[in-house]
Amino acid sequence: MVFENFGASRLADRYGLKGYPAIFVDEVLVASPREFGSFGDKPDTGRYSPWTDAGNQEKFKQDLANMIDLILAGRKNVVRQEHPVLADAFHEISSLPKFKLTDLSGKAIDASSLAGKPVLIEFWATWCVPCRSTLEWLGELKRKYGDSLAIVALAVESQEPDVRKIAGGLSQELTWGTAGPEIAQMFGDITAVPTMFLFDKNGQTGKVLYGAPPDLHESAEKVVRELMR
Repeated sequence: MVFENFGASRLADRYGLKGYPAIFVDEVLVASPREFGSFGDKPDTGRYSPWTDAGNQEKFKQDLANMIDLILAGRKNVVRQEHPVLADAFHEISSLPKFKLTDLSGKAIDASSLAGKPVLIEFWATWCVPCRSTLEWLGELKRKYGDSLAIVALAVESQEPDVRKIAGGLSQELTWGTAGPEIAQMFGDITAVPTMFLFDKNGQTGKVLYGAPPDLHESAEKVVRELMR
C-alpha cells in the first residue's frame, strides 16, 4: 500500500483530480472524490454519499473488496471498465465569487468589501483535526500582514455553537463564518477540508491549496507574498 501527500500526488496529477479522497488500487482509480459527495452537493449525488451513513460505508467496503479481488485475479481491465475514469466535476474558479454572508459577529460581508487587497478563504470543519493548526497559523499570518490581507475562515458541515467555541479560542482578527452548500458551490465545489483559496488584489485566483501537506503554511505564505507585490 502506498500513501501519497495529495498536494504532491503523481496519481492525482495523472487523473486530473482536484479534490480528495481518491482511492486507487494498483494505480487504478476505483473511487473519485465526487463519489463520496461534497459540501455543495445534494446528499444522493455521490455513490457513497452521504459518507456519514453506515450503509454507504459498508457498500464502499464491499465494492473495494470486490475490486481488490478482481485485480489480484489479474482482471484489472474489468475494474477499469466497471469504474471508468470520468472527468471530475470539480473545477477551479478563476476569480473570487460574489458571495454574501453574515459572519459570527453579525457583520454582513461580501466579496466587494474585500476588494483591493489579497484575500485568503479557508474552508474548514469542526471535526477536521488538521484544520486546527492551520487556523492557528492563519491568526499569526493575519497579525503579520494586518489590514493588507483579508482572511476569511468558513466552516462547513459544522454546527454553529461548535464553530463559535473553536473560533473563540483562536484569533479574533480573522473573519469567521459558516458556509452552506450554496456558498461551497460558488467556490467550485468543496469535496473535503481543509481547502484554501488565495486571490489577488483584483479578485483573480492566485492559488488553490488542498489538504494539509507538511509544507502547506510555507507554500501559502509564499503565494501571499507574491500576491501582495
